[in-house]
Order: sequence, then structure tokens, then C-alpha cells
Amino acid sequence: MLIPPSLSVFGCFCLVFLYRCLSTMVGTFPLLSVQPTRGLVDEKIQVVVRNLPPALSVTLHSLHCSEDKDLWEAFGHYTSDGQGTVTVAKDASLGGTYEGAEPMGLLWSMQPVPGSRTGLRLRKMDVLTPMVVHISVYSGHMTEGFSKQSPLATVVTERWYMAPGVCRIDIREHGVRGTLFLPPGPGPFPGVLDMWGGGGGLVEYRSCLLASHGFVSMALEYLSHDKNRTSDIESKTYFEKAFRIVQEHPLVMKDRVALFGLSFGVSVSLNLAAYSKVISPRCCVCISGSHVNPVNKAIGEVFRKMNEDGYKTQFDEEGRVVWRDIILPIPTDLGEKVDMGRIKCPLMLVVGEDDQSWATVESAKDMMRAAGNKHLLTILQYPDAGHLIEPPYTPHFRASNFIVPQTRQKVIMLWGGYPKPHADAQEDCWEKSLSFLRQHLYPSPDSVPKAKL
Repeated sequence: MLIPPSLSVFGCFCLVFLYRCLSTMVGTFPLLSVQPTRGLVDEKIQVVVRNLPPALSVTLHSLHCSEDKDLWEAFGHYTSDGQGTVTVAKDASLGGTYEGAEPMGLLWSMQPVPGSRTGLRLRKMDVLTPMVVHISVYSGHMTEGFSKQSPLATVVTERWYMAPGVCRIDIREHGVRGTLFLPPGPGPFPGVLDMWGGGGGLVEYRSCLLASHGFVSMALEYLSHDKNRTSDIESKTYFEKAFRIVQEHPLVMKDRVALFGLSFGVSVSLNLAAYSKVISPRCCVCISGSHVNPVNKAIGEVFRKMNEDGYKTQFDEEGRVVWRDIILPIPTDLGEKVDMGRIKCPLMLVVGEDDQSWATVESAKDMMRAAGNKHLLTILQYPDAGHLIEPPYTPHFRASNFIVPQTRQKVIMLWGGYPKPHADAQEDCWEKSLSFLRQHLYPSPDSVPKAKL
């Protein structure tokens, strides 16, 4: 039996006593199994509890301490079957932070523990270390006070964005800043230029995960927290340089490089695909974005236009910022939006129908009206999903803290979405995004490498 080192002597005695009582009832100790205990973040886990008395009420609980030292938890209520077993993949949670048969509910339904700071968002900043999650089983159906009770059993798991052999390289070339991730193996590999949204900074975890699945991927910093630097980044030149850095790497298939954007990164991707005379992306994955923005303008000008339309900002009943109306109504002037008819590569567009940050549903309808290239457009629409559609099993955030570009004002941004449908959207979107990239970037299905921990 593994006794947590933080327990007092009295706590240890109580824990041993509890285990002895249970062993008397069933002849052995409860056994908690989590497989794999070390895996990629998009890999499903199997959680099973054995050796319980039949029809025993138990709570399965997950706990994670973020890099900011905030505690996150999820829990589900179960009843053991006639053999004294709980199998999370097939048994229904009767309550907690999720309900029903949810194999990954202990991860995607995580939320800050009671008493935490407001507006938190769980994101992995250091991809060289794992996300460590403690999964425990408790007697009875608990909803609070987990830290004050002794679990029947606990397993520590590691969730990684970086597969073994993935190489991380800092990029500081020709004024471009980013991080390049190389898959293990001799290559050559397809390439991806990965761009996040208006929050700015350098966000690496999606690129790292893409490399774990066989793509050379560069996470690009283009909205720097250095205001002077951001204003110098042109809406095409900087990104064309970044694209060429990926394309010209010796491990990259030069004619098989894609753009992958989320939110404002979609605006950049669509502008490049439509108007660049220097680069030609093989395909594009665009999540929660729009084609509505001043065409061929510097980043600063784009945000100035958004500030001019700031009077359209709405607030919900809790005072959270709703930005979706800023680009409505969708303009008819092609100078105010990307001419989708100019895009000649396959494009996957991902839309959360409850997106409160960007008018993605209206944008998607307008994009579909573009003449001549509908056969290139794949649209995934997810009811009750919000704006932040991330890699699978990432906890859902209907609202969180956000620093407004240019003004640096801190607000609570309403992203939209509801936990269960948003979690389903993230899982489905990630699987289909990888399939889309493999279909259009790899020469044949047999050439796609497999990466596992």
C-alpha cells in the first residue's frame, strides 16, 4: 500500500485502519488501475477500480496543480457492480462534474477547486514537462472536502504533449520568433505553421503535439507583449518569412506545408492563402475564426479597425465581454474581408455554434457563398461548442481572463460553449484535423509515422 508522504502519523494510522477494514470485508485491498499512466494528452486512459464490495458507492476524483500553482479537479459518482468493479469507460457517473459513461470525464470536466481565483484558464506553458494528474477513489459520493479525506487508492499519471524523440528548437531568424518542433526519425516530414489568436505570446503545446504525430510544426509568436515589436510586423511579410523557415528546413517536404490557425490566426491564414505571391500552403486548418478583416493590412491597422468597431461590444448579465458582434453584419465590400474565391488549396473550417467571441457561424455561411471553390471547403460545425476549441480533453472554459490587444486592459472574456458538447467537439475536431492534414500533406497513408509514449 502506498501512503502519501504528506500524511501525519495519525493520518497514516487512520488510512491503514481503513484499508484493514476493507480487506476484512472483501478479502483484499481496493485496486485502482489507470492505463497508461504515462501517455500523450490526446491518448485515452482506462480507469478501473477492482476489489470493492458489490453495490458500494464511490467517488473517482482527479487533481492537478497547474504551473501557476492553482488546483484543478474533476469527480464522478459511481456504484460498483456485482463483482465489486467500477469501469469508467462503460459505467455511468451518477453525478459530479460530469455524468454518464465518459472515459475521459476526469480530465475534460476539470475545474478550479472551490475558493480559487476567478477567470482561470488551464494551459500548458512548459511542454518539456508533463501535466501530472492524481486520480483517486474515495468511499461514498463526495462533492467537496477531498483534501480532508483519505482515498482508498491513488494513481499518479503523466500527460505529455511531447512524444519521446521530438526535438524543440528556438527560432530567432530574420526577425521571426517562434519554436520549431521536429518529429523523431529521419524524415522528410510535412510542415505546419501554427498560429494562435489575439491573446498573443508564444504558445507551443499544439505545435508540440502536432510534431508528436509526425509533422514538423512551428509555433509562431506574432502578437508580442512588446507593443513596439508588434507594430512592426506586417500582415504578410513576417508570416511569409516564418512559412519559409518551416519550408526550407532540411527535414521538411518543401511542397507540403500547411497553415493552422485559431481565432485571429485564422485571419492571418486566410489572408496568406488568398493573397500571398511568395508562398503556397498545401492546405489550411482554421478553427474559430473569420475572413472578415481589412485585407493586406499591417497587424496594427487590423486592430485599429477592431477598436473602431468596439462600440458593438456586448456584455452578458455577469459583465463578461462578448465580441461576436464586432464584425457584424458581414460586409459585402471585398476590401473588408478575404475574397474566398482566391483560395486554391483545401481548407477545413471549424465552427463552434455557441462562439461568443467571434461571429464564426455567420462567417462560415458567407464563405460558403464564394464562387468556384466550394469543393475545397470542409466545414465542421459543433452545436453548443464555444470559441476555444483546443486539443482533446482540455478543460472547457466558458469565460476566462483576457488581456485586450493594444489597450492591455484585463477583462473577463465570454468564449461560449458548454462542457459536454464542447469536449465532444474538441475530441472530434482534433481527430479530423489530423486526418485532414495527413490526407493533404502525406504522400501516402503508409508514410505516416506513429508516435506513442
